[in-house]
Amino acid sequence: MTIYREKLNPSVWLYVIALLVIPASLLVFLPINVWVGVAVAVVLYAGCVVLLLLASPVLEVTDGEFIAGRARLPIAFVGVIEGFRASEATLERGQRLDARAWLVIRGWIDPVLKVEVTDPKDPVPYWLVSTRRPDELKSALEKAKAGA
Repeated sequence: MTIYREKLNPSVWLYVIALLVIPASLLVFLPINVWVGVAVAVVLYAGCVVLLLLASPVLEVTDGEFIAGRARLPIAFVGVIEGFRASEATLERGQRLDARAWLVIRGWIDPVLKVEVTDPKDPVPYWLVSTRRPDELKSALEKAKAGA
């Protein structure tokens, strides 16, 4: 049963930045043919939008595991859970980051959640995940741990 689910979709400004594909493709294709230039521009922008959406990872907490992107962590191995915002989140993503950590971070999402991995066989000390709702994700993980 799913307790929590969040898709880390890109923010609006990334779609606006992707609009730069349109003038770039028009610059290349307009000298050949106006209609070809417009068609290529629209197709390239649509492709960029589709790729942005497909590349968005999902965070999910079920009663048995925590899923972040392609990785799965059994709830039994979830340890201490800490949330960080603003400058603390920046430090966790930078200076305090352990190179062995599993990362599902997105630059357009400020808060991060640090989830300790207690599996002695796993070389990953913790997961660091971006989330727009760190308090809800933390409570969902704690609820799943309590039910396990």
